[in-house]
Amino acid sequence: MLRFDDLQLFVRTAETGSLSAAARMLDVSPAVASAALKRLEQQLQVRLLARSTRSLRLTPEGELYLVHARLALQSLEEGRQQLVGSQEGIRGALQLSAPSDFGRNTLLAWLDEFQSEHPQLQLRLLLADRVADLFRDPVDIALRYGAPEDSSLVALPVAQSNRRVLCASPAYLARHGAPQTVDDLTRHNCLLYMLHGRVHDRWRFHDGKREIALSVRGDRICDDADVTRRWAVAGQGVVYKSWLDVADDVCEGRLQVLLPDWSGEPTPLYLVCAHRAQLSKAVHLLREFVQQRCQRLLDAAPWH
Repeated sequence: MLRFDDLQLFVRTAETGSLSAAARMLDVSPAVASAALKRLEQQLQVRLLARSTRSLRLTPEGELYLVHARLALQSLEEGRQQLVGSQEGIRGALQLSAPSDFGRNTLLAWLDEFQSEHPQLQLRLLLADRVADLFRDPVDIALRYGAPEDSSLVALPVAQSNRRVLCASPAYLARHGAPQTVDDLTRHNCLLYMLHGRVHDRWRFHDGKREIALSVRGDRICDDADVTRRWAVAGQGVVYKSWLDVADDVCEGRLQVLLPDWSGEPTPLYLVCAHRAQLSKAVHLLREFVQQRCQRLLDAAPWH
């Protein structure tokens, strides 16, 4: 029979990439940790980890089994929480991935409020613009713009009516004027975002009847979406951003929406996970919490 502590050690070793680090996290000796992994591999009759004196990595079988091991541990934890009783609220650890700009400038304050309502919940927040691998990375759920291309993932809508808006700071507009047409953007310094080595310099707009797509240029490109927003607030150029990322800047007057008669590209926000078994009470509550706060921002969007 598989042992809970053996599964826990395997998952922690895979997440940290180090047997000794996993042993320290679980407060056991390296010898005990090594014996646990050997015992697990013997019971499964497969090699889960390829180990050498300097490195440790998952085998293909280990990558496959890691998904099931995580789900098993999560299921056991959820069962323990249910036994404790719902009157004590949600508890345990929740690992969440979110885009850098939305995470830092919008979500962070919301999570503080959420944890104050659920003080026994531990959050592990991973902020990055790269798409987290929900099968390999130490992540339970992810907030992502756009529906996932992988149909095997579970995607729940959070802010479906969100879309991109064109913005610039009052200081930039005082120096360069505001574009009066979409074509005027070719004469402005457009602040560009890059993901996976591809620069997103093709901006699309529609007015309800026709769609216009044009290539734009600028003197600044970054692979961190938060940086492009900061450049715009500092008056360095025009930016094309998710409304959820810039709503507070617009409401506080740091940015102004340009060409309001033209709608930007749809940018729906989803909560994504690898399996429906991960949709715990904590996840449902967090989704509802974020959904309500996103709606408040969307109610103030220029297209409403």
